Order: sequence, then structure tokens, then C-alpha cells
Amino acid sequence: MKITNAEFIISAVGPAQYPDDGLPEIGLAGRSNVGKSSLINRLIMRKNLARTSSQPGKTQQLNYYRINEDIYFVDVPGYGYARVSKQQRAAWGRMIEAYFQDRDTLRLVLLVIDLRHPPTADDCMMYDWLTHYGVPVCVVATKADKISKNHWPKHVKQVRSTLGLRPDIPCVLFSAETGQGREELWDMIVKHARLHDNEGPDEIED
Repeated sequence: MKITNAEFIISAVGPAQYPDDGLPEIGLAGRSNVGKSSLINRLIMRKNLARTSSQPGKTQQLNYYRINEDIYFVDVPGYGYARVSKQQRAAWGRMIEAYFQDRDTLRLVLLVIDLRHPPTADDCMMYDWLTHYGVPVCVVATKADKISKNHWPKHVKQVRSTLGLRPDIPCVLFSAETGQGREELWDMIVKHARLHDNEGPDEIED
């Protein structure tokens, strides 16, 4: 997929604000500060389109990014941030559940976890919820560059075992620093979004 244009569209708080152009959507879920924004930026080879923050819990809406006028990346609020009130977490939970369950244009959810650590209880709950409702999911194990390649199989086994991944659910090793896994993820995104683009991912200018 040759990337020629990428832009932030809207921070939506409900269905009334979701884009209505019918383009396929790829959701990104994960705990607060796991690196979803860095993942988006690396996928499109832009440094600052998706804003990264050292303050967990900052993303409080569904952030829509349109790529090539063909597809949306949708960054949802991160979960598991203790300083957010129970009421706010409950509100986010309802918004996320409604989006994942009811959004007809949603084609795939990238469940982003940190390869360095075992998946959390919240990660397991999100995976179970997505599979229960039949939402296509791909686990993205990020920060792979922080671990020796020799230890990758051990950590992947731990991820698959802890989450209880079915054999058909992919787990892609990814690094926002090195680009590890970028082409593999794009191939998967193109397939699920039915973009039918045979070109590999390419860079765009900032």
C-alpha cells in the first residue's frame, strides 16, 4: 500500500460524530501508554500525526485518522489507567463496547500489548470480549526491539498462552523504533479492509 495522504479527522465521543462515508475502519485497542499512537505513526511513516503523550489516559475519545481517502485508523481510549475515575472508565467502556459491537465499517481490531511483559487482566478481558462478539482481531506485540531476538519465541509463547489465543489469531511482533512488523501488519490491514492494493507500504513526506 503506497501511502500518499494521512490526516487527523475528528475526536468523536459518539456515533453522531463518526464519519459517514462508509470507508473501512481499523480499530486500535490497548492499555494506556502502550504505544498505539507510535504504532500509527510508524505504519504511515509520520512522526507526529498521532500525538504521543507521557500522560496515560489522555486519549478520551475515538480519534479518527484517514489514510489515502481509503481507510480509517481509529484509536480508542486506553484502558487500565488507575488515576481515571471509575465513572470515567465506565463511560469509556460503554463508548468502546458500542463502537466495537455496532460499527458496521469496522474490519479489524489491532490489540496492542507490550511484548516485554505478560498480558494484563485488562488485555485478556479485551481479547475475550472481541472474540466473544466475533470481531476480527490481531494481537500486536510492540516494543520488540527492547528484547533480544533469541527471546522472542519465549515471549510470544507467553502472550499466546496468557491471552488464550486461538491458533488462527495472529500475533505480530512490532517495533515503532525499527519498523519490525510494519509490512506484515499492512498486509493484514489491506486484506481485512479489502483494499486490493498490491503495492508495499511506502513513505510520505511530513
